[in-house]
Amino acid sequence: MAKINADELGTAPISQLLIRQSVPASIGILVMSINILVDTIFVGNWIGSIAIAAINVVLPISFFIAALGMAIGIGGASVISRALGANLKEKALKTFGNQISITLLITLSAMTVGLIFMNTLIPAFGGKGDIFEPAKIYYRIVVIGVPILALTMMGNSVIRAEGKPKFSMIAMIIPSIANLILDYVFINIFDWGMMGAAWATTSSYVFSLIYIIYFFMSRKSELKLRFQDLGFDAKILREIASLGFVTMARQAVVSLIYLILNNVLFKLGGEGSVTVYAIISRMLMFALFPVLGVTQGFLPIAGYNYGAQKNERVRESINKAILFAAIMALLVFGLIMFFATEIVSAFTQDPEVLSKTPSAMRWVFAAIPIIALQLIGSAYFQAIGKAKPAFFLTLTRQGFCFIPLILILPRFYGELGVWISFPLADVLSTIITGFFLNREIKNNLLNKKSPAN
Repeated sequence: MAKINADELGTAPISQLLIRQSVPASIGILVMSINILVDTIFVGNWIGSIAIAAINVVLPISFFIAALGMAIGIGGASVISRALGANLKEKALKTFGNQISITLLITLSAMTVGLIFMNTLIPAFGGKGDIFEPAKIYYRIVVIGVPILALTMMGNSVIRAEGKPKFSMIAMIIPSIANLILDYVFINIFDWGMMGAAWATTSSYVFSLIYIIYFFMSRKSELKLRFQDLGFDAKILREIASLGFVTMARQAVVSLIYLILNNVLFKLGGEGSVTVYAIISRMLMFALFPVLGVTQGFLPIAGYNYGAQKNERVRESINKAILFAAIMALLVFGLIMFFATEIVSAFTQDPEVLSKTPSAMRWVFAAIPIIALQLIGSAYFQAIGKAKPAFFLTLTRQGFCFIPLILILPRFYGELGVWISFPLADVLSTIITGFFLNREIKNNLLNKKSPAN
């Protein structure tokens, strides 16, 4: 994969840039998703189906804390991309230093709070009955490692903002491979059970962080950490926060959805129904890897060219990103529709779970072919630094549409009401995003000549 310098984001052909940026991002997400998938298969077959449900309870809590690092990373990456596009190198360096300081401060504080309120949080997120004890074992170890995970997420976003997708891909692949190896050693050989699964996950991100530190200390990075940049700059922090808040809000909503769904499903069908959702949520992470890869590849391209006032290139990047992502989503749709039963049987042989999950999975993925517009549209506003529309559109799908549906429809249709809420939310949010994106293009990107033209 050819190396991309930041300047090339404003000069190379858009299709070529999307491929060069998206393929490494997709591969990184794919490997990470395979890791989550295989990890779940290992846990399901070596520990039991209840262990799958236990991990599903813990993930939204631990990832909410880790997502603080992701939010700071993505918010700062938008600032860095536009700063590099406008040739403001000092601002980019100061932003990077502030990202590191605020990530450490916030995630260490959140980790402490998470450990103090462990016995309250686990049941609140659906860790009840037989799920509680294995969830508690997994939670304690994973939350301790969350600041490391947050730093890797933050660093990864900055690497992509520099236009170095290959290195970002490697940083994502390292913990995935390490986790699978450690899973086998800790669970299958040492027989540590849930404790082994937790230590494998936590340890794997240490290797990723070591690689990211190496990247920024080497000549490969245009951003060099300077001690003076670690001091907080109020203006930069506000800019990072306004954009990072979008990601933080999205993850907060995801965690809230896990809380609601796990409790609704536990009430409707007990531990078995929680396990059904756990498997489907893993497939959502895995199957959408090419769509998410295109979205991540699109962000620095749009941000850089917007900062450089190259409006025609911004429009072209939007159109081609939507097209590429839609093609990928259509392929995912076909695979899920035809092979749902075979996919589920890899996770568990529990008769109850096997009977419920394929049909539920097909409902959840029913509207996936149109999701590209929603993802690229909301990502565009974040890439160009427009926090308010980015915030609104990010929350539209999972917050404003999905949460009301899962609170209402199960009252009338039981578990089916949960599953049909997914495609309905996708359709509604795509319509809303399409309206906002079309208005933005007409008002701010059309009939405006770029200085480069």
